[in-house]
Amino acid sequence: MATTHIKSGGSWSEANEIYVKQSGIWEEVTTAWYKSGGSWSRVFGNDKVNVEYLVVAGGGGGGTSVTGFDPAGGGGGAGGYRTNVSGQTSGENSTAEAELILTAGTAYTVTVGGGGSAGSNSRGGNGGDSVFHTITSVGGGGGAQENASNGGVGGSGGGAGGGASSTFGAAGTANQGFAGGDHNGVGGNSGSGGGGAGEEPGNGDSSGGDGLSNNITGTAVFRGGGGGSYFGTGGTGGGGNGGVNACGQPGTANTGGGGGGSGNVGATGGGQRCGGAGGSGIVILRIPNLLTATFSAGITSALDSSSVAGYNIYSVTAGTGTVTFNYA
Repeated sequence: MATTHIKSGGSWSEANEIYVKQSGIWEEVTTAWYKSGGSWSRVFGNDKVNVEYLVVAGGGGGGTSVTGFDPAGGGGGAGGYRTNVSGQTSGENSTAEAELILTAGTAYTVTVGGGGSAGSNSRGGNGGDSVFHTITSVGGGGGAQENASNGGVGGSGGGAGGGASSTFGAAGTANQGFAGGDHNGVGGNSGSGGGGAGEEPGNGDSSGGDGLSNNITGTAVFRGGGGGSYFGTGGTGGGGNGGVNACGQPGTANTGGGGGGSGNVGATGGGQRCGGAGGSGIVILRIPNLLTATFSAGITSALDSSSVAGYNIYSVTAGTGTVTFNYA
């Protein structure tokens, strides 16, 4: 873009800032355009880009029994959940984060976290972090193995393992997600559900915590549900159901849902010792449609330019690399 100059007193000076007066108040002009031959061209701008985001990390995997029968592992915690979309709720039911002003033409880091590994005779693995610029959502914590409090600390924490002992869910991350559920020992074989972005499972509750709804794409969608354990269901927002005499169910891809924890009924229950893997995360970016986004190699993304009038919406579903914003 050519520089903009203003003539004053017979001399031309480059214009670094332009203000207009409206109703007695001076306001800065951030971008100016002119139309020539039916086409608009930008003649002035300070290259500021207001970016709205939803950044969800990968969910944790579900834990399992380790003896081959009876007690179940805990459900995996949901991936950390952060958003700055006005009027929407960020993780742990916190207020939406502050607006993010970036610079056109600068490359910013983007990473989509993968889901945590399914437990196998063990606790589940933690999910991977999702990142956009300085915004990092922490991967969900893996669910604990039976009779253990070894669930992973994460965006949302992994649920406690089932059995005769009282065990405890792992902590979540402030303003990203809730802790996993505790197990009071009275509940028997069932482990506890993984924490969700919007809810902590109760003591002895085998269902995963619910996630949160966000309308950044123009449609309200739940993401960030915790995994269930044993007979428990996954939390709303992609959490996997628990498994009984079978593997736990995986979290849903690109929701950051936690995987389900598994256990058996009796010594003849089949000896299944496999939790569900966590669901992968997602990064969604919304910018005014005067701008476009260009992603580096290795990034999987999709553009939606019609669902919200005046905006381009980019959903990044896999990979790590950079994004650069430019005026169209």
